[in-house]
Amino acid sequence: MKQYIVDAFTQEVFKGNPAAVCILDTWLSDSHLQAIALENNLSETAFVVKKAGHYHLRWFSLNGEIDLCGHATLAAAYVIANFYEHTAELIFHTMSGDIAVSQQEERFEISFPSFDLEEVTITDELVAAIGCQPTAVYLGRDLLCILDTAEDVYRVTPNQEKIAALDGLLLHVTAKSEGEYTCVSRTFAPKLNIAEDSVCGSGHCHIVPYWAKKLQTETIIAYQASARGGILYGTYAGDRTKLAGYATLFAIADIFIS
Repeated sequence: MKQYIVDAFTQEVFKGNPAAVCILDTWLSDSHLQAIALENNLSETAFVVKKAGHYHLRWFSLNGEIDLCGHATLAAAYVIANFYEHTAELIFHTMSGDIAVSQQEERFEISFPSFDLEEVTITDELVAAIGCQPTAVYLGRDLLCILDTAEDVYRVTPNQEKIAALDGLLLHVTAKSEGEYTCVSRTFAPKLNIAEDSVCGSGHCHIVPYWAKKLQTETIIAYQASARGGILYGTYAGDRTKLAGYATLFAIADIFIS
């Protein structure tokens, strides 16, 4: 089978978040899909099968299949558009419902479900886990911690073991930014064997709705302040969050399994 390694949410190789995209004729067993993801040793591997003219998409982390992944969806859209369909409109059927993709020149915009956020109590355990005092904390699928300044986001020193004991699948820290970006964020995912995610699309289905409501705007330009860095162009539309970004190809390979 063909496999592509794509850096998502960036225009430069070695930045953004790398994802593997495997194009299959038919589904392999879940154990084979997980084994391929482990062999790749990336935060996510996307698997795509075309059935009756429709693309079906699944995402596997190092710890198993997950319900939603933004950067691997962007990577899969890039692969389909550049090597298979050459279309500006695409729909993926996923366990999180249908995800529509549109291409505008070199940038892809993807319509994801928004996560509902409930404000929760700031606990001593959470403060110890991120090493600072947030101004507010919300729970959707993930924990979202609001910090005072962008500098606070950069200075966070996470305790991975303590983060793994908290509610939520992932933990995001975010703050309002000045200048080019609306906000900055970082993402920690020890429950998925990922210390810090380079750029988290599904996390921004929490972050973009929060800042859009807080700042009373529909559009957000978000910077993920990881070591690799990445840029997401978000549009909040109620129950949907549209995330746009660039992607760039790193490698193409053939996978040989019996």
